[in-house]
Amino acid sequence: MTLTTTTTPALRIGDVARLVGTTARTIRYYEEFGLLGEPHARPAGSHRLYSDAEVEHLREVMRLRELLGVSLDELKTLVEAEEARAALRAEIEAGVEDPGRLRELLIAGVGHLDRQLALVRRRLGDLERLEADLEARRRRAKTRLRALPPV
Repeated sequence: MTLTTTTTPALRIGDVARLVGTTARTIRYYEEFGLLGEPHARPAGSHRLYSDAEVEHLREVMRLRELLGVSLDELKTLVEAEEARAALRAEIEAGVEDPGRLRELLIAGVGHLDRQLALVRRRLGDLERLEADLEARRRRAKTRLRALPPV
């Protein structure tokens, strides 16, 4: 989910909305909420252009929201943790000589992963409780069906 621009921005917001299956309004809202990284500086009245990397980032944000059914605040927590992990990963991949610094980076990465996992596990718990409730209702309905006289 890292937001790295590797190509020149080329797509306008309407094009992006069509590509990812949402509306321009949703994209603007996600930007205002801080889910899509820092907005590009642009002269007043000009159109915001999006790179392929930004489109992929938006797709991932929307996939997480749909998959997990989380609030925007929870989604922002996931995205921020992922972006922080990406920054740590970039520093590690650049070559960290000092074992103490490497330890700090890895501990910070684990902390971000713990935050993400806690949110996912909470959602899983909610889903498991819903599943159990639906199963119980299904059993009760089947029991009532069996108790009915044949038609």
